[in-house]
Amino acid sequence: MKTLVVLLPCLITFLYCSSVPVTGRKQLDLVPQSQLLALSAEQYKQFLDSSKVIKGTPEAQMVERVAGNIELAVKKYFDYQKMSSRLDGYSWESNLIEDSSANAFAMPGGKTVIFTGILPLTENETGLAVVMGHEIAHAVANHGSERMSQLLLVQLGGMVLSDALNKQPEITRQLAMVAFGVGTQVGVLLPYSRLQEAEADRLGLIFMAMAGYDPRAAIPFWQRMSQRDRVNIPEFLSTHPSNDARINNISNQLPEAMGYFKGRKEMQ
Repeated sequence: MKTLVVLLPCLITFLYCSSVPVTGRKQLDLVPQSQLLALSAEQYKQFLDSSKVIKGTPEAQMVERVAGNIELAVKKYFDYQKMSSRLDGYSWESNLIEDSSANAFAMPGGKTVIFTGILPLTENETGLAVVMGHEIAHAVANHGSERMSQLLLVQLGGMVLSDALNKQPEITRQLAMVAFGVGTQVGVLLPYSRLQEAEADRLGLIFMAMAGYDPRAAIPFWQRMSQRDRVNIPEFLSTHPSNDARINNISNQLPEAMGYFKGRKEMQ
């Protein structure tokens, strides 16, 4: 019995595995797409209902404009990759929320939130594209599904999502908020691992470049974020790479993204 307990997570990982779009990394996937998108839409609506949504202002219009441009870039990229089916069921939506936190997130299905507190750091539309490209990359790289699968495995013994919602609805919905990056958690299971963050940085640069935004703007944005952080959280306690590490990684990724921005790189 002890051997079975040890081997069960390995067996589940082997049987329920998919690949991250573009990078090809194998990821745990216990959650059917249709169920994931339905749960995401439900959680997104609940979040909006409890928040102050801003509509009609120049800032809100900018958020919608950037989100629309990134969406078109993502669709074009996935079409070239012959992976358009991975976006089936997406119902794209973006909203600006009145909140002083310098934060943003995107949930499965293309549901994006930008907090007003991050706008002074983005400074302009291109800076906002850095943030939205990164967050939408999390969604289309299935990071939310991967995190939800890991949480179901560790917290609920590998229970499938439909059973978890029936038997442990409140816990499952709380796990979903963490998995989708809406909540925070320090420990073994962080909302997004540093590996996932690096993937989102790379893909986000490509998406913003294809949308017509200069990806070189990512470096000054993260420099501004670094200056804002008065307390330097140790990297091993952070869901994100340190700002210095991230800036270094982005510098290495820029040549690839610039190829898309200048139109010289062919889709592969």
